[in-house]
Amino acid sequence: VPNFSMVYITAGHLHRQYINYLGWDMDFTGPQMVLTMKLYMLAYNLYDGEVLKQGENDRAAKKCADVSLSSLPGIIEYLGYTFCFATILAGPAYEYKFYANACDGSLLYDKSGKPKGKIPSQLWPTLRPFLASILCLGIFVVGSGMFPLLDPSDPQNAAPVLISEDMLAKPAYERYRYAWLALFFIRFKYYFAWMNAEGANNIWYAGFEGFDVNGEPKGWQVSNNIDVIQFETAPNLKTLSAAWNKKTANWLAKYVYIRTGGSLFATYGMSAFWHGFYPGYYLFFLSVPLMAACERIGRKKLTPRFGNGKKWSPYGIVCILSTSLMTEYLIQPFQLLAYDWAITAWKSYYFSGHILCVIFFVVVSNMPTPKKKDA
Repeated sequence: VPNFSMVYITAGHLHRQYINYLGWDMDFTGPQMVLTMKLYMLAYNLYDGEVLKQGENDRAAKKCADVSLSSLPGIIEYLGYTFCFATILAGPAYEYKFYANACDGSLLYDKSGKPKGKIPSQLWPTLRPFLASILCLGIFVVGSGMFPLLDPSDPQNAAPVLISEDMLAKPAYERYRYAWLALFFIRFKYYFAWMNAEGANNIWYAGFEGFDVNGEPKGWQVSNNIDVIQFETAPNLKTLSAAWNKKTANWLAKYVYIRTGGSLFATYGMSAFWHGFYPGYYLFFLSVPLMAACERIGRKKLTPRFGNGKKWSPYGIVCILSTSLMTEYLIQPFQLLAYDWAITAWKSYYFSGHILCVIFFVVVSNMPTPKKKDA
């Protein structure tokens, strides 16, 4: 099933690129990407359930035991999960067990029909993301109108504003400021879609996490797919990745990363493969491990010297700024898609982001590792 899902979405992406190259029109590939994650997870949930039933010592299955399934869902339940109205367009793609528990009432009531705890109102958990999504939509429309990344008159064929002749004639710092703002406002269309979907799930308690052992509500994180503040102020790549498109990150972590022995290359490669086949995706995802390697060596060599565990300390602020600046540099090909457009964008900065990462890694790698007593 995982293989078939990936082959099918691959065919969809290739067909889309063939008939509508560089187009941003909505078609079936968007919902199909969500379905791919659902089918992928459901297959592994059933596999893990069988492995655990047989008592096999499978590390990945044990880590995913809480969402494993011991039996195949019925056809109605299966179709309800895969084509759920609240998740089919933009996600979030959460595990089948969360959906089933919300549908059959076991999330809120025990077998005798008694509430497992004081059932919270879904009014504010529904309205809050809905109202926030409307705000994000407004910010996207206004902001992207002021700082368009692509040429508004012909986004498919004309050179993007980011690499137009007029823009390339400007100083690097001014071009980067424009790119940072353009990419910042583009993100709000994703915030709109995910927050809107979050409210659509919370209205029927699908986003509710249930109750703890004391009968207290746990929260509403099942349907939450984005933490805007956490993402925009992330001090490192790990925090940034965990706050963005959370359910896709969950899918990659549980069903790719730990199933491939913790391979970052396989994980980012799968993410690029799932997104499609535009060169810009691969330029971005294959560059991310370089940034990740710098963070790892920095965490090992520099954090014990300068970090105090506080996000808003001087060292923490430097980490926030460097993460933001580097991410906005690397992400440009992801939005530009075409190889020549992406390379032109990076070339206009003399590939400084990649060069700085290499210099940072070489210099910091040769620094002595602080002893624990000095940390």
